[in-house]
Amino acid sequence: LPVLFKQELQSTEAEEGDAATLRCELTKPKAPVEWRRGDVPLYPGLKYEMKQQGTTAELIIYDLELDDS
Repeated sequence: LPVLFKQELQSTEAEEGDAATLRCELTKPKAPVEWRRGDVPLYPGLKYEMKQQGTTAELIIYDLELDDS
């Protein structure tokens, strides 16, 4: 069966310079997740941290800038 979203991403608000966490829940644990900004894939580094535990996937964006909206 294909992997589906049990809970899709929700909008979040944060201040410039802070961090924001985006979270979604999938129907299958440890399903591969690719985070994107438009058509551009995101990779772990100083700006982005990706976490996945069970069916929950998170993207943490650090040092928010206006372009991150």
